[in-house]
Amino acid sequence: MSNRLAFLIVLLIAAAITADVILHDGEYTLYLARKLADLIEYLAFWR
Repeated sequence: MSNRLAFLIVLLIAAAITADVILHDGEYTLYLARKLADLIEYLAFWR
């Protein structure tokens, strides 16, 4: 992965989070963070 592509991906993620915070008060970002925590806990169980 080139630096240019990595920078573009970071910008897209930051724009998506910013749009979520402005339009939906961060509900979807919080939902995804909770689901990620559940996934990590599930994977830790199988370790």
